[in-house]
Amino acid sequence: MHKLLVSAKKEFWLLTRDLGGLAVLFLMPLLLVITITLIQDNTFKTIQENKIPILLVDLDQGAVSNQVIINLKESSLFDIVKEESEANAQDLVQKGDFQLAIILPKDLTKDLNLKIDQNVSGILAEFGVESDHESSPIIIEKKEIRLYFDPATQQSFKSSVRNNIDKMISQIESQSIYRAFQEELGEDENASIFDTESFISFTEIVPNTNKKEGIPNSTQHNIPAWTLFAIFFIILPLSINMVNEKNQGTFIRLRTQPIPYATVLGGKTIIFLWVSLIQFILMLLLGIYIFPLMGLPKLEVTGRIPLLLTVAFFAGLAAIGLGLLLGTIAKSQEQSAPFGATFVVILAAIGGVWVPVFAMPNFMQTLSRLSPMNWGLNAFYDVFLRNVGIGEIIPEISALLLFFIVTTAIAIIYNEKKNAV
Repeated sequence: MHKLLVSAKKEFWLLTRDLGGLAVLFLMPLLLVITITLIQDNTFKTIQENKIPILLVDLDQGAVSNQVIINLKESSLFDIVKEESEANAQDLVQKGDFQLAIILPKDLTKDLNLKIDQNVSGILAEFGVESDHESSPIIIEKKEIRLYFDPATQQSFKSSVRNNIDKMISQIESQSIYRAFQEELGEDENASIFDTESFISFTEIVPNTNKKEGIPNSTQHNIPAWTLFAIFFIILPLSINMVNEKNQGTFIRLRTQPIPYATVLGGKTIIFLWVSLIQFILMLLLGIYIFPLMGLPKLEVTGRIPLLLTVAFFAGLAAIGLGLLLGTIAKSQEQSAPFGATFVVILAAIGGVWVPVFAMPNFMQTLSRLSPMNWGLNAFYDVFLRNVGIGEIIPEISALLLFFIVTTAIAIIYNEKKNAV
């Protein structure tokens, strides 16, 4: 036990003497999570709160186009900028000045009413009801509402706009059909013979097993994701320190002492485990106290601290095990630093830190299950967003612990075989 504490003390002094390394370990993750959360939160506000300026070319100048304009304004999503020329609107969108231009075709109201009158008259004729608009049917060309999108616009935004426009036009058509029937049947427009309000509606509910409120926001998604990224980045200073000790002859001197290699690794594990926990605590404090001052959602951790620290503890162990293995195998900083940084980025990419796993191809979704970051991220999300208990996160933290044991065991076996006489 004494040897383990001495080894840990040595690691502590080595770490505290490297001020640049401490800055990388503690300050850079904070700046990273602030930057990412600000960007994503503003993105959410752009979609949900801020109005997006769009161009509207009204070639119809009729009742339908007026209703479209009213609906667009009532949606609270768009700031309507009227443009007279379709060509000018197309040029402005192509240059990136506007994300979207909507072109309402000529005679939209007139032709829609004609088409509806024909359909209504045909239906009433089938029931033997005479229509005031009986005439020989004429061919009416379908109308096309043209949407010009900025080439840089994301596909999700395009799909959302198309769906909203389609829903809006369908509602206008339905109301026009009901109104035409009222006119043909001689009913007063204010009599409301038809109820045109939507019968089916949608309600968004966040499922929660213990009935506690848990609405996900940018803070709850980014704090756990980038905390994991920061924790796993400790493999860089850890592996670099181990490489330096080998190159400076420190390991050779340790081998002359009756100190097992496992004890040396144990000292490193203790110190860097504290580093990972301090990183996590700083992230929590950032989300609780600093984010609200910056206009970002506050991180809610009430009643979750013990489980969150548990997940951070085992995530730190997994990261340390990877760092110990890399530091044992690498022969120079040129090997450990680039490989460690690149490998952490790969683990983050396939683990769901940058792109949600459900949005990945099937092959990548399967591959993501091999990333310890994915295990830790799922455990954090379970605690933050799903309000689960210790039993539900046992599979994830067990996988993280097993990863630490396996990587550390491989490091010890590799070192023994390498130094065997």
